[in-house]
Amino acid sequence: MDAASVYALRGAMPMLIRVRGGVDAGLPRDRCSCLLQMFRMTVGFGFGYLRLEERGVGLWTPRLRLAGFSSGSPAMLVLCLNDAVHYNLFMTLSGMAVAFKASTSSTTQQHWLSPAKDRCQYGFTQLSRQKCRKEFAALRVTAISGKLDLDFTDPSWNQKYQEDWNRHFSLPHITDIYDLEPRRTTFSLKKNRIALGDDDGDGSSADMWNGYVNKSDRALLKVIKYASPTSAGAECIDPDCSWVEHWVHRAGPRKEIYYEPEEVKAAIVTCGGLCPGLNDVIRQIVFTLETYGVKNIVGIPFGYRGFFEKGLKEMPLSRDVVENINLSGGSFLGVSRGGAKTSEIVDSIQARRIDMLFVIGGNGSHAGANAIHEECRKRKLKVSVVAVPKTIDNDILFMDKTFGFDTAVEEAQRAINSAYIEARSAYHGIGLVKLMGRSSGFIAMHASLSSGQIDVCLIPEVSFTLDGEHGVLRHLEHLLNTKGFCVVCVAEGAGQDLLQKSNGTDASGNAILSDFGVHMQQKIKKHFKDIGVPADLKYIDPTYMVRACRANASDAILCTVLGQNAVHGAFAGFSGITSGVCNTHYVYLPITEVITTPKHVNPNSRMWHRCLTSTGQPDFH
Repeated sequence: MDAASVYALRGAMPMLIRVRGGVDAGLPRDRCSCLLQMFRMTVGFGFGYLRLEERGVGLWTPRLRLAGFSSGSPAMLVLCLNDAVHYNLFMTLSGMAVAFKASTSSTTQQHWLSPAKDRCQYGFTQLSRQKCRKEFAALRVTAISGKLDLDFTDPSWNQKYQEDWNRHFSLPHITDIYDLEPRRTTFSLKKNRIALGDDDGDGSSADMWNGYVNKSDRALLKVIKYASPTSAGAECIDPDCSWVEHWVHRAGPRKEIYYEPEEVKAAIVTCGGLCPGLNDVIRQIVFTLETYGVKNIVGIPFGYRGFFEKGLKEMPLSRDVVENINLSGGSFLGVSRGGAKTSEIVDSIQARRIDMLFVIGGNGSHAGANAIHEECRKRKLKVSVVAVPKTIDNDILFMDKTFGFDTAVEEAQRAINSAYIEARSAYHGIGLVKLMGRSSGFIAMHASLSSGQIDVCLIPEVSFTLDGEHGVLRHLEHLLNTKGFCVVCVAEGAGQDLLQKSNGTDASGNAILSDFGVHMQQKIKKHFKDIGVPADLKYIDPTYMVRACRANASDAILCTVLGQNAVHGAFAGFSGITSGVCNTHYVYLPITEVITTPKHVNPNSRMWHRCLTSTGQPDFH
């Protein structure tokens, strides 16, 4: 992907808007100054905005982002060219040759409208500025497929789409590279604890206990049938929003397994940052492995680093060792970001004779787990690599939620309540709380909803301006005049287009974000000082308090099920999969699909609309 590409999400399906052209080096700010604010456009039945990203000293690059757009339908991007500034903006974008890529038909080509008029709008001819700038310019785009060519005039397109979906969501299995015969499972919850291989030949053990999941069982990913693409949060495949079933593999223990438990060496590794519930997952993986009969269980210390760092030895694990680790936060095994080359990690796995690797982590750790899985397959190693999704940001694709999220939202209530009390008790009090959320605003949105005390919620997915008649600061003035106080909640990744970029990355390869919370704090203080209005601001950043606490009851249950299902998946012979919850059901998903892009808040979703109803905030642009 080039540097001028951006992502937009349509529910669970990623849609790529690729902007190509010669603007990547940057443009003078005065040539596209209107990009400093959200630039509203009609985008079919969704909306979009443009913004600037700094490319260097005095140079800026336009970015186009769409949200709430449904693939398969022609759309109109409309820009009003009624002044010279907007004319220059559009002529800048014209030279980029915008292509729109989504999840539908590549047989229908992009339509660049009629030659004469459109060339004027795109700057491909020498027609005068005066002739163009007083009109509305429109670009019609038709979605094309990133995976499958579909012709919606073909009556069988639905069947072809589902077949393609099933191919993409089939689970990698060790029998793909090994010719193996399964054996009867050793996992049973029968009270008499009869070993499944020791029955009397009458089928009175495994066959009499109906606690197993059939390999053909599936769970439905989505259950809402949208009548129209204009429905709030609509996720459609075709222009008519036809019902399409998305089935994924149900998680749980199988009757047949592909490993001899007494011969298995299983390893557990926790990667990335801290998250409530890590110890709960470790504990349940160990418990379930022992239930299968595994005796050789080890923990890899400090993430992927533990595979190659000298002096870091694997930690023997058993029920006795992990019995009470769920009573505290953090990670019993330790965490770290980044790691060695995949080949070096697999060399270590091979040298240690590890048969099962359980990776607990977020998007980056999942990508690492998938790379390890692919390298093991390349070497034809009988190793099952199974991931468990961990992130308080709740930004893993297709998942209802990830463990740690509920606890983070609950813990954020303490900070919000403190900010509310401080603001309510002061003359012209303003409480400002910054919560985690690099690219997804789920914590800020849910914390704002659950507290009921937030007046303004700012998230990365929704653009806004601070200054100006419709900016956030003017709204804070209004709140102080009417209520006498206010409380603001911001996600850490919000407003990055308003800040100087660091261009640095952390050990996981994530861009280092500028601190919007501190920036917001300074802007509020300066604004009210400049207008001569007293304001008592209290800024609270509970980031590390939220990460380090123990999992609450809801997350503890989720951790328990995800940990158990990870082990069931490994013994069933799957590899390169993750254990998650989709549409309230526990499922297995191929890692390759969930790491396609992070999950984002859909600004056209009912949940975001509910948040706006709760806060009462206007559009800040």
